[in-house]
Amino acid sequence: MIRTHLRKLILIITIGILISCSALALAKEITEKFDLTQTIDAALKVNLGLKQSREEVNAALANKKARTTYFLPTLSARYGYIRRDQATNQALIGQGGQSTDVIINPEDEYNFVTSFSQPIFTGFALLNQYKIASLGLNVAEISEKLTRQDVILDAKNAYYSILKSQKLMAVAEDTVKQVTAQKEVAENMYQVGMSPLNDLLQSQVQLANNKQRFITAQNNLEISKSQFNTLLRRPVNAPVAIVDILNYTPFEHDIDYCLTQASQNRLEIQVADLEVQIAEKDYKLSQGNYYPSIDLTGNLSRRGTDWDVNGGEGIADKKFWDIRATATWDFWQWGRTRYGVKEKLSRLSQAKYRKDDILDNIELEVKQAFLRTKETEKNITTVEKAIEQAKENLRITEERYKEQVSTTTDVLVAQTLLTDTMTNYYNALYDFKIAKAVLYRAIGQEILE
Repeated sequence: MIRTHLRKLILIITIGILISCSALALAKEITEKFDLTQTIDAALKVNLGLKQSREEVNAALANKKARTTYFLPTLSARYGYIRRDQATNQALIGQGGQSTDVIINPEDEYNFVTSFSQPIFTGFALLNQYKIASLGLNVAEISEKLTRQDVILDAKNAYYSILKSQKLMAVAEDTVKQVTAQKEVAENMYQVGMSPLNDLLQSQVQLANNKQRFITAQNNLEISKSQFNTLLRRPVNAPVAIVDILNYTPFEHDIDYCLTQASQNRLEIQVADLEVQIAEKDYKLSQGNYYPSIDLTGNLSRRGTDWDVNGGEGIADKKFWDIRATATWDFWQWGRTRYGVKEKLSRLSQAKYRKDDILDNIELEVKQAFLRTKETEKNITTVEKAIEQAKENLRITEERYKEQVSTTTDVLVAQTLLTDTMTNYYNALYDFKIAKAVLYRAIGQEILE
């Protein structure tokens, strides 16, 4: 009996511990807050595009190593069996004039050949193919860095979008509360005959409109959180808590500084340079068909009438070797090589044009990002001054309404003015942070702010 109670007690304690641990884990998940650095680190850790870029680097590295092996000799072995319908004989005349049949090709023959092949000259094809593979590795490594920069920008954008949505929802919620209070005042004053029905109707309509805006703000926040979770590869409905950032640092550099930094730091320019170099090597590779190719080969052969290839009747030479140098030159192909060279020359021109186009687009991208950053920065300072004015205007208008000096319309206009001012401020604040993140990406800098 005691043992039974003891077992039940242990079971109850175990279940309690498991429930407590689950509750603690859930509480930790809900209360854990991400700051900007943690968000970026988490995004970089799980991003699939970045993982693909790393695999592309591994593939390019393997290709480069494979190209190195083409400079080295190739060893091979071949084991074969020949079955003839009959042995081949040859008559030999002896000293006495007598004829003797000698087998020169046995009915069954086994052979084992060990070979090597070493390219001596390939019209610089092997060298250019190796250089192309090496440049391809450089492109893959830089592309990985480019993907990293894009992930950082996406993380910043997702982070600031949540903060922006939270503030706008809070503004919408406060507006609903204030308009609800105003509606109640209008109802009381209407019931005692101190205000017309029109004032009450205006308050009700304004409240309905602001409730709709609040619902929209809630949905926008949920969408921002879902995008944040997707970026970090978390469950789409996982709770999200992030550290707020209300302060901001003005961008103090001019457009010339940004353009200079972009020309020095943008990895797309480096990739374009490498693609031009690859096209140049590809062009030289196509010219290799103008030259002959020279190869050195060697064979060690063994023959026999049994599987151990150790000679036998009819095998005159059971073991022999040979080394040969061979020059091959396709000197007439109806212009195939010439057309191939022209094609690669056009590809080279395309690569150069793409580089020029990238340079032009980078300058435009930097200019647009710079202007957007300055625009939102100026909007912050402009709206900051208007916030206190809008709050004071609403307070005075509400007091005047209670004293029957102003109307409900005046109060609603003042409330709308405050809501618009707060909305504009938070839009400007977080749009500035996003714009500055875009600008840092445009000039090729990984600055976390």
